[in-house]
Amino acid sequence: MSESIERENKSEKYAVAISSISNEPNLKGDWKNFFLLLLLYTMQGLPLGLISSIPVLLKSNKNVSYNDQAIFNVVMLPYTLKLLWAPLVDSFYVKKIGRRKSWLIPIQFLMGSCFFYISNNINELLPETEKPNIPKLVYVFFITTFMIATQDIVVDGWSLTILKRHNVGYASTCNTTGLAIGLMIGSTSSVLCTSEKFCNKYLRSTHNIGGIVTLKSLLYAWGILFMFVTILVGIFKKEKDCTLEDDHVTLNISQNYLLLRDIFKLRSIQILGIALLTVKTGFAAADHVSPLKLIDAGVSKDDIVFLNSSLHLIKIIVPLVVAKYTSGPKPMNVYLKATFIKLFWNLAFIVLIYYTPSIIQINNEVNIPKYYYVILLFIFAIQEILSYTIFIASLAFFSRISDTRFGGTYMTLLNTLSNLGGIWSSIVMLKMVDYLTLKKCSIDSGNYCLTQHLQNVRY
Repeated sequence: MSESIERENKSEKYAVAISSISNEPNLKGDWKNFFLLLLLYTMQGLPLGLISSIPVLLKSNKNVSYNDQAIFNVVMLPYTLKLLWAPLVDSFYVKKIGRRKSWLIPIQFLMGSCFFYISNNINELLPETEKPNIPKLVYVFFITTFMIATQDIVVDGWSLTILKRHNVGYASTCNTTGLAIGLMIGSTSSVLCTSEKFCNKYLRSTHNIGGIVTLKSLLYAWGILFMFVTILVGIFKKEKDCTLEDDHVTLNISQNYLLLRDIFKLRSIQILGIALLTVKTGFAAADHVSPLKLIDAGVSKDDIVFLNSSLHLIKIIVPLVVAKYTSGPKPMNVYLKATFIKLFWNLAFIVLIYYTPSIIQINNEVNIPKYYYVILLFIFAIQEILSYTIFIASLAFFSRISDTRFGGTYMTLLNTLSNLGGIWSSIVMLKMVDYLTLKKCSIDSGNYCLTQHLQNVRY
């Protein structure tokens, strides 16, 4: 009798051990889904990379003020407003096509069409010498960002079901790595590959006019890419039917919005929301204003973009390294530690911006020493490591606490609160720069202080 009890105890211990092993993250059999998510997030990063490079392109135009920069930042508002239509994306779909593919296919076709439109009108939207039509520029890219935000809802929701449940922590890795790759390609190609100065200096053996590619042709190629990939996903990727699962709940549109209200009522969500809305105010100046102030001091926009592009390798590697710690049960521990360090790292940007003019300018001429680039690269690299660690940890936490049955709505709510905290703080910081900056007139024509611009001078 005792022997049989002992055998049963051993078998129970063995079953528990096997169960614990099976619940550990393991991408065996999930690699195709992993790479599909990575591709979709990379495609999302392409237009985001273009949008992130627009402020740098605008800054090279002397007619554009910091107030114009703040107005352009409005184009990111759809990322904060996407919660308004996330329940619609979760509840309305064609079952034969698939819950997520019903939205993914038309949205990505529309995104491709947006690229075609911007390509055909790029000379009007971003003229080389004249002041850009800021309202039209905002209008066009606002619509583009709306498409990106909707694709984000779809892919975030799909990431909770396309991977096996014990692998859901890897969704944040796909998100951050894919976005990093897309941002790198989008920003690098749209600024550096179209820059005559950069291409002649680094990419050509003999000088030539223009970049190695025009922004118009680049955007046209991206439009074709979106169309092609969307067709392949529509034909070859079959979506898992989640309605067959035992815990599946079918909600109509009104019930989804009521669900959103109920989620907001949760005390824990309210506390988390307040934290997400305010935490990025401590980083806004360093993240959004410091690159523009360095350009004001005399650092070339091409050099800034080139340094940022070289840091994209960090953005690709960091998620793979940090995933070991964020895919576990306590990703917020990583988040809190990285946040504290990043707040402290703001001091490095204060010192850098303060001493940059005295380091790189000699007798009013810009002469940047090589050691300055080393310092700049080091400060930017630490900033990117901390930023992406925070981003990955937050996404891993969101994936862990979100209900897969309402994944699009849940993930969108949490991401919206996080994005809103970043958007409002960046707009306020950029708005404040013009009011807090002292300007003086100069007879140096290089300072662009001509008679017609005296109305912009503050004493």
